[in-house]
Amino acid sequence: MSDASQNIVNKAWNFAHVLRDDGPSYMAYTEQITFLLFLKMADEQTKAPYNRKPIVPPALGWQSLLAKDGDDLEVHYRHILEELAKKPGMLGKIFKKAKPEIQNPATLKRLIVDLIEPEQWSSMEADIKGDTGS
Repeated sequence: MSDASQNIVNKAWNFAHVLRDDGPSYMAYTEQITFLLFLKMADEQTKAPYNRKPIVPPALGWQSLLAKDGDDLEVHYRHILEELAKKPGMLGKIFKKAKPEIQNPATLKRLIVDLIEPEQWSSMEADIKGDTGS
């Protein structure tokens, strides 16, 4: 694993320790990271060099999370999980029975803005994403 990859993995697990104080188990934390990474990577796929058609409706996508803060963010995240679970096909299956386990909006915002947003996850090697626990 490269130094950059190791730094990302370390950053992800440092967040796990922060979240432990907010209540979610490591399994719940890993699940939430997986949902958020999916949304981030789906957003990345709509931009250069990929330029693909969105698989997540923009109102339920990554950019909509970045635009929210505080209680609005927590409510919107819950809404995203509920609505994506209703979608047909693979999207609905991925989010089936998804629950927002991160109840503290400040923690959710830090996870989105500090951990996930700065990285270009789609361009990483697959094993790096696996190493983060997602």
